Amino acid sequence: MSTIRILAATAAIAFALPAQAETPVRFALDWKFEAPSAPYFIALDRGYYAEEGLAVTIDSGTGSTQTIPRIAAANYDIGFGDINALVKFLDQNPGAPVIGVMMTYERPPFAIVSIRGRGIDPADPSSVEGKRLGAPPPDAAFAQWPIFVAANDIDTSTITIESVGFPVREPMLARGEVDGIFGFSFSSFQNLQAAGVADDDILVMLMSDHGLELYGNVVMVNTDFAAANPEAVEGFIRATIKGWRDTVAEPEAAIDAVLRRNEVARKATELQRLEMALRDNILTPLVQAEGIGGVDMDRLARSLDQIALAYEFTNRPAPEDVFTDAFLPPAAERMID
Repeated sequence: MSTIRILAATAAIAFALPAQAETPVRFALDWKFEAPSAPYFIALDRGYYAEEGLAVTIDSGTGSTQTIPRIAAANYDIGFGDINALVKFLDQNPGAPVIGVMMTYERPPFAIVSIRGRGIDPADPSSVEGKRLGAPPPDAAFAQWPIFVAANDIDTSTITIESVGFPVREPMLARGEVDGIFGFSFSSFQNLQAAGVADDDILVMLMSDHGLELYGNVVMVNTDFAAANPEAVEGFIRATIKGWRDTVAEPEAAIDAVLRRNEVARKATELQRLEMALRDNILTPLVQAEGIGGVDMDRLARSLDQIALAYEFTNRPAPEDVFTDAFLPPAAERMID
């Protein structure tokens, strides 16, 4: 069809339908199109964002910390990233136009992952003493190591931390070159599977089980965009909650929405990744009781105290600088069965 005919057909449709102005929303994920991104794609494919008057585009990310400057620079309106990295960004950039609006990982996936027989017990933090641990320097889980050490009174003098790259982290553990690694639980587990390690031999020590009060990834917005478009932010959150409900109720359909956008992903792997994230990080007992999205501001304040164990603040933000519940629907509308 020629360009002229396409334009004519488009014009005819426009005249035939009532005018509905949609607000464009540029949304940045934290990572690749994998299981944790399923609710956003479900909300997009099933028209939940469109019902809120939003024209949402979703782009992949390069890490939980990298989303934040993209939002602050207004390259994206809304994004998904680590709230602890947001705290540090606001310390380094006071008044930056970005804030968390919907907590998603009520418990973060920061973990020390090992293999059976290496002497690390997920129930005993002190079992890492005397071990060699592999850590990519920019890894978000490794960034919490000083907090984990302080919370569990670990003797670090007996521990060797080996700097490793992300691509070789799990293979090195599988080959026995290190005893454990730092990483996101639902990423390192699947990477070890790909390296040939049996599920029953993979051991995950979640830091949140051992003294960390930190939250994890949060939906965050550019505050200038939010001030100009508060209804759009509220609508985005409402539609995303619907996406989470559908993801929990229909996990296979949710993963299919991801696979349509990531041809190299494997369904079984992503279903397992989703199950782990829901169980350990998202659909926690607290979220089941109080609904998704909210934050206990006293706990957030305590998490800032913990961050201070590993990071020297210059312009420490207040909890209300980091997160606001102003755009959240009531708790009763945020429940997920």
